[in-house]
Amino acid sequence: MTSSSSAKLSLVSLPLVVLGWALTAVAADKIPAPTAVPTRAINVDPSGPAIPTEPASEPAHPESILLWPQGAPGSENFRAEQEHISWRQEPDIVFPVISNIHHPSLTPFLPATNGTGCAVVIAPGGGHMQLTIDREGYDLARWLAEQGIAAFVLKYRLARDGSGPANSAPRYTVEGAALADTQRAIRLIRSRAAEWKISPARVGVLGFSAGGELALLAALRPADGKPDAIDQVDRQSSTPDFFAPIYSGGFQRTDLAITKSTPPAFVACAYDDRMAEQSAAFFITLRKAGVNAELHIYNRGGHGFGVRSDRPQLAISTWQVRFVEWLSDRGFLQP
Repeated sequence: MTSSSSAKLSLVSLPLVVLGWALTAVAADKIPAPTAVPTRAINVDPSGPAIPTEPASEPAHPESILLWPQGAPGSENFRAEQEHISWRQEPDIVFPVISNIHHPSLTPFLPATNGTGCAVVIAPGGGHMQLTIDREGYDLARWLAEQGIAAFVLKYRLARDGSGPANSAPRYTVEGAALADTQRAIRLIRSRAAEWKISPARVGVLGFSAGGELALLAALRPADGKPDAIDQVDRQSSTPDFFAPIYSGGFQRTDLAITKSTPPAFVACAYDDRMAEQSAAFFITLRKAGVNAELHIYNRGGHGFGVRSDRPQLAISTWQVRFVEWLSDRGFLQP
């Protein structure tokens, strides 16, 4: 795809129907569907639409792949627990969220035709408490696959998950589990690049909110592969070739080093979001370090806009098109 062709990208609707992505079964291990649980108090906003009476359920998606088929390190004591799914209510929308993740996984949305060789790991947000799995996960992945970009939705372990016993210590940390899951996802994709018709030199990560913090960490803590590792996956680098923090958390961290070798970045948020100033400051830091970056701050859209087809009047509803145009401009979409 070239820049001149990017204007032809279609803004398809993004409901929970299959839009033509490749539904190849890619894992021998079946991951059980999440168990529906009651809505948490922190997810209730009475000003929003009514919470449905039926239990929440996970949107349809291709078969997922376990990041660690034999079990994720650090999750040994929780492997018998299933994922949870419940409703979250916000002022203008109600949507499902997933928590209690102990078997981190990738869900691949592969282009049915016209693949570009580019791949994107998508890390949904949710404050490290839960994952907004539809508009910050599967919906974007479907759309990217239609543009010829292989998209992989990451279910990572949650450092602030409240699914455990009351007053219990956190089971995971951001650096110890969530980042490890993100790095493993990048390595796994590179290890199967030939199978999925992906260039191992065009694998990036896009994250929303808390997932954006994971994109930051993956990009700013480069990690080479171990050539002599027994596990073929661990032989791959986990440093992304590009990263996209979208209304991201983590910008105020003081333990991140930005250098000229930092991968190129695409940054986006809304003006009426608390992340606007932090996003702008991060862009300036990247520019001063000589890192190629593109920044979009839209007039309105709030926090957590993801991809939505119900607000076409907002300019922010096409941010994902700008992202693909940027990928094209940077040369990541060369078949």
